Amino acid sequence: MSKHSSTGNVFADLGLPDAGLLKLKADLAVKVIKVIEKRGLTQSKASTILGIHQPELSRLKGGDLSHYSAERLLMFLIRLGKAMEIKMMPSNRKPGIELVEA
Repeated sequence: MSKHSSTGNVFADLGLPDAGLLKLKADLAVKVIKVIEKRGLTQSKASTILGIHQPELSRLKGGDLSHYSAERLLMFLIRLGKAMEIKMMPSNRKPGIELVEA
């Protein structure tokens, strides 16, 4: 077994295109699910708040993010009462997208 160092992004480690966007969507989906769980919302109540059908929420919780854009996931967080701030800044690192929680 060969040793490889991780980039911190499993999608990049797998060589997938748009790895930064895939990681962002996964991070946002995890945050949506955590907020729902922290608030003790049923899937029915959470679906109503998010403006989606319950099977869509089940798909999201199951990790199928193919039907969700990053913008839609951000909107879910806003509907759940979370504030968002987007910053663009020069970076000494490789270009990409990173979710930072304050």
